[in-house]
Amino acid sequence: MPASVTQALRHAGIPSSAVGAYAQEVIAGRTLVSSNALAPLNPASTLKLVTTQAALQLLGPTYTWKTGAYAAGPQRGDVLEGDLVIRGGGDPRLNVESLWLFLRQLREKGIRQISGDLVLDHSRFETRPFDAAQFDGAPLKPYNAGPDALLLNYHAFALRLTPDQASGKARVSVEPPVSGLPVSGPVLVEGECGNWNANLAPSLTDQGIAIDGTYPYACGENVLYAHPYQMSRAAFFGAVFRRLWTEMGGTLGGQVRDGLLPADARLVAEWQSAPLTQVITDINKFSNNVMARQLLLTMASEASPAPANPEGGAAAVRGWLMGKGIDAPDLVLDNGSGLSRSERISAITMGRVLLAGYNSPTMPEFIASLPLVANDGTMRKRLRDKPVAGRAHIKTGSLDGVRAIAGYVMAASGKWYAVVCIVNHPNAGAAREPLDLLVQWIYERG
Repeated sequence: MPASVTQALRHAGIPSSAVGAYAQEVIAGRTLVSSNALAPLNPASTLKLVTTQAALQLLGPTYTWKTGAYAAGPQRGDVLEGDLVIRGGGDPRLNVESLWLFLRQLREKGIRQISGDLVLDHSRFETRPFDAAQFDGAPLKPYNAGPDALLLNYHAFALRLTPDQASGKARVSVEPPVSGLPVSGPVLVEGECGNWNANLAPSLTDQGIAIDGTYPYACGENVLYAHPYQMSRAAFFGAVFRRLWTEMGGTLGGQVRDGLLPADARLVAEWQSAPLTQVITDINKFSNNVMARQLLLTMASEASPAPANPEGGAAAVRGWLMGKGIDAPDLVLDNGSGLSRSERISAITMGRVLLAGYNSPTMPEFIASLPLVANDGTMRKRLRDKPVAGRAHIKTGSLDGVRAIAGYVMAASGKWYAVVCIVNHPNAGAAREPLDLLVQWIYERG
């Protein structure tokens, strides 16, 4: 380990035994840094590099997800006499704009009235009980949403609070917009804004959206992002569907419920997602945990016709690693996102994944998906005033007791290096400076 990094770690109260680091030139293979490189450590979100690199190779950069709408009954005029079934394909980016365009296809097929139910088929992914509070006891946080083959808008709401003096409450607007769910806001109070969401008590259920508590006038407008963990998947999707469908002039006679696609249903519309290259950019630059979970399950679903589960995704990743000659006895895959207390990888295994990525045909797409130091993603505010700014693509990882970096540095010499550094220690929160020093040192000495 470079002396400057060792000194910074010592100053942060982090022993060398709590740090795994590895850096290697990607072409000649010269090892520049190797310290505790075989130790299996919690990598936090840097694990997304394993998931996304495996997906690029196994699925291909142009891979897309398909969401289908099927008619389970005859169409007479503009009336579908039966159920409309929407079968999810695991799309990680099915947002409200995508759903609107998807439903426009149905209207263009002449369907206005659905006399039966809206049936939601989630069967591409295995259905398991999911505890949104298990990881950190914060089930309302959007990053704690679970995977879903028919995931809409990351299963999250953006709730905009605006003071309304006439009513004495904050008005709440909901994005994506909903229909059939009553919405109420908190009571307005005097005082400084401060930590404006500390006194809010959101409740998002099948019966409605309520933000109880108090909200200071002085706060003006603010947005609260919430995962409606107490709301069923059918209620969430149905509330958004009804709003969009009604605005298009459509009607739904029945209810919204989960179910399976009947064998005799016919395809009437299909939504195709953005390609995988765009999805992995969202995952790596902005560290989207929900999308990473979806990606791991997608690899499982492509490997087997059975409903996908995390074990199948982990097996697909391990198979890819074996095919690349990467022995990874230290690797523990839980959900593929790094939002886990059990996932593990060593610095040298992560380094070998990065080397495989650099020497693959999809190298440009993979490197471009990583945050560019001092420019965008989770690295946009780091190393801004250093010569390495704009010359390294680095994925970050952060959990309680964990800080990590992994990616590529183009040294001043023009040589490229794969670099990994993982810190597991109660003082890991103070590791930003030594991690940044390592990136800068590789730039200068590589």
